[in-house]
Parts: sequence; C-alpha cells; structure tokens
Amino acid sequence: MRRWLGMPITAALALTACVTINVYFPAAEAKEAAKEFVEKVIGEEGTTPAPGQDEGKPGGGMALRFDPLMLIGISPAHAQTTPDITIKTPAIQAIQSRMASRFDGTLRKHFDAGALGFSNSGEVSVRDAAKIPLGDRVAVNQAVAEQNRDAKAVYREIAVANNHPEWEAQIRSVFARQWVASARSGWWYQDAGGAWKQK
Repeated sequence: MRRWLGMPITAALALTACVTINVYFPAAEAKEAAKEFVEKVIGEEGTTPAPGQDEGKPGGGMALRFDPLMLIGISPAHAQTTPDITIKTPAIQAIQSRMASRFDGTLRKHFDAGALGFSNSGEVSVRDAAKIPLGDRVAVNQAVAEQNRDAKAVYREIAVANNHPEWEAQIRSVFARQWVASARSGWWYQDAGGAWKQK
C-alpha cells in the first residue's frame, strides 16, 4: 500500500523534471540597455523616472517565483535563463549613431521649441507643426520619419541580437518609457492614454 501512495509524488516529480526551459524577459537589464542607448542619442543624462514608472516598488522588475524543480535539486539557474540585453552589435551601434546625429542636427531644437515630442509608442511625433518654421517643415518631417524608421529597426534588432525576436514589443515598451525618463525638462511626451504632457 505504501508503495502505491508514493507513486503520485514520484510521477509529479518526473513531470516537473520535464518542464520546458523558461526564458523570462530581463526587464532590469533591458531598462539599463535602453538608458545607455537613449542617453547617447539625446546626449544628456536623464535621471527622472518616466511618469507611471514604479522604480522603487517591489516586483517592478522580475517577480520572484517558486520553482518546483528545487524540490528535486535542480537549480533555477539551470532551468531558467535570464540573459543580459546586449546593444553592442555593429548594426545597433550604426543605428544609434544615425539617430544621435539626426537628433543633434535637426530634432533637438524642435523638441526645445515644443514642436516635437516622444509618443507613447517609443517614437518621435510632430506635436505642434505651427511651431516649426515653414521653411524647415519638409526637413523636420523627413527627419522624424527617418528617426522613427530607425527606432523601429533598433527595437527589432535588439530583440534579434539577443536571440529573442518575440521580445520586440517589450523592448519597445521599455524604450518608450526611457525616452521620457531621459528627456529634458520642458520637452513634451504622450502619456499612456495618448494625452500630451510637458515634462
């Protein structure tokens, strides 16, 4: 009888040992990578957290999880892989260089004037076209389009470079918050609902 009672526990442990390896999105590492990338593009250190970011709140990054593999002596380090987020590939650095050059050459003065802002999707948006001199509008619109093309490309490239293309949306979300966090005082940004606010 005792032998049969032990069977369900043994079966449960055996099933647990066959769990698929989980790879959790490394939120804290992504945030650090985004901060490094964004600050090189806009050329200043931003330390103010983005509105709605709970930096000090427990569980803001990765949640602690009970891992049943611990019951049979398999370390979670072997069962879960939490890679660092790399932004040091030639493709990513080339995009970063283009974005920084474009930001300094064309976009910064229009952020300062209040014409441009950071959208809640991690891109640049023309917030108030009337604040862009008529003779500059074509160049500014082109620079905005190119900056957004590069932003989309870099979110995808970071996900692919880290062997997790499925992370693209999460990387975009982390970057969207970081653009706001690194923005200068007086610049405009969209909140989660799409309303424009001034930092």
